[in-house]
Amino acid sequence: MAKEQARGKDSEATAKPARRASDRGRYGRLSRERVLAAALELVDQEGLSALSMRRLGAQLGVEAMALYRYAEGKDALLDGLVEALYLELEERLSAGLEPDAESAESGSAAWRAELHRIARAMYEVCLAHPQVVPLLSTRMLAVPLARRPLAVLKEHERVLALLQDAGLDRARTAAVFRAFTGWVLGYVSVELRAMVDNPEEPDAAFRLGLHRMPPQELPRLREIAATLADRGGPDGLAAGLDALLDRFTRP
Repeated sequence: MAKEQARGKDSEATAKPARRASDRGRYGRLSRERVLAAALELVDQEGLSALSMRRLGAQLGVEAMALYRYAEGKDALLDGLVEALYLELEERLSAGLEPDAESAESGSAAWRAELHRIARAMYEVCLAHPQVVPLLSTRMLAVPLARRPLAVLKEHERVLALLQDAGLDRARTAAVFRAFTGWVLGYVSVELRAMVDNPEEPDAAFRLGLHRMPPQELPRLREIAATLADRGGPDGLAAGLDALLDRFTRP
């Protein structure tokens, strides 16, 4: 008899629909855009190590399970952060950011000026969200081209269209695309490298921790470290991009 009652309870439990976590949080019903915006805000404030479904759910005021409708897991959240950066890039470009001043003054072709505009906008987006920048490399190593977020693919398409409209053939278009992408992301990564050892130290040498570097083995690095600690800024980005484009588009 007890066994029959137990079976009845099991059948009853099986027949009931599974409880679904509500996606109505403290800010109203969720959307993918809201989830990604909250994830970006969390990482901006606390770093990538703080990001988890549980922590993000707590920030939005929902159960972690509710987030799986908008991101299948941690990897999907990381890809979403990359997507959020490229969506912000698109917003900046659509807002009509002015072309790089040096490019305009030098009479650069329209396609080159537009490449400068894209590079400058990407630089500014990355500096606004430095904690997310490493994902621009790591997630692209892990995610095949066709599976990347649409916002990323649209940026690729934008650059390729500029190069092809400028009259570059397929091989040179591919070469310039690789070089352009590598330069912008590489430049940003170097700009954001940690340099300061002790931010409270007023003396520049001790602030950079030069006393930790063996002078006999690293004389040049010790000498130039203070200069390397200064960011190259948009001017350095533009100068390098012009040199690159001159190299790849020379007849």
